[in-house]
Amino acid sequence: MIKMQVIGNLGKDCVVNTVNGKNVINFTVAHTEKYKDSQGNMQEKTTWVDCAYWTDRTAIAQYLTKGKQVYAEGQPEARSFQRNDGTPGASLSLRVREVQLLGGRGDSGAGAPSYSGNTAAASSASIPSANDITEPIDDLPF
Repeated sequence: MIKMQVIGNLGKDCVVNTVNGKNVINFTVAHTEKYKDSQGNMQEKTTWVDCAYWTDRTAIAQYLTKGKQVYAEGQPEARSFQRNDGTPGASLSLRVREVQLLGGRGDSGAGAPSYSGNTAAASSASIPSANDITEPIDDLPF
């Protein structure tokens, strides 16, 4: 098995489709690396990864919006093709097994949900709200 992990920003809002009765969330992740070339000049290279997340758990789709930073993991697939002008091209796609929201524009820094093919867990799901706490308040340790 080959596994690929990518951290980057979403290039546009995701799209949820139904194919043969199954849900798929399609999104594109841009990963940008900065480096110095042989002359010492700062360079920037962006790699775009087309992602397909086949899942019944489409609740994450509302959070997969342009500019959000995500971590995606799954099986990669490289494709080569010929452009309309005759030049060769290549694309990189990922069949996602797990996706996790990391942040993005306007985030308050709070925990973000993580979804995988087997389980869905929100990092804040285990933290009870103030209304759920039933312990007496007068039992403070100080």
